[in-house]
Amino acid sequence: MRASTDEIVQFAAGLVVEGARLDTREIAIRFEMSRTTLFRRVGNREELMGKALWWLADRALVRAVARWEEQYGQAVRDERGVLRCLRILEFYGEVAVNDAGFVELLEKEPVVAMRVLTDPHGQVQPRAVAAHVALFDRDVADGGLVPLIDLQTLGYAAVRLQEAILYSDVLTGHTANFPTAVLLVRQLVEGVLRAPAA
Repeated sequence: MRASTDEIVQFAAGLVVEGARLDTREIAIRFEMSRTTLFRRVGNREELMGKALWWLADRALVRAVARWEEQYGQAVRDERGVLRCLRILEFYGEVAVNDAGFVELLEKEPVVAMRVLTDPHGQVQPRAVAAHVALFDRDVADGGLVPLIDLQTLGYAAVRLQEAILYSDVLTGHTANFPTAVLLVRQLVEGVLRAPAA
């Protein structure tokens, strides 16, 4: 039976979780197809890696939203007044920084991983920006907030800021610091999404 594109991507995502290298030759053999057919279905190795990473990220984001709803229902802010979008992004970020397979990928293939993760036309960054925009838009609508800039720009800025901090060990040799990323993104978003004037 012919494997679907999603099945191939899920298999590749499983390899990332296991800390295994994405070998397109082995993946093609696993699904009984030529590498040419595999490339036609899911793209080259970096495109497949991007699709696999986003597949994992998207599911982590769904779990982060569910975690918020379990704790706070449909509230726009938590008990400390932190916006729903920010806490969801924190929950999501915790999954990424604690994922052993993802960390191993960054350690073993830093150049490739950075290219895949931060490509503005790739499989990950544009979708991450869109996901951020959707979270911000929901809080703006439900909380009656007034954005000082357009949400697309805010989403892009938030993603790039997180990339700069969370991948700093790979990009600059500085130690990545998740709490710093949380603080900076919180300051950025709360400074842009203002409560309506009384």
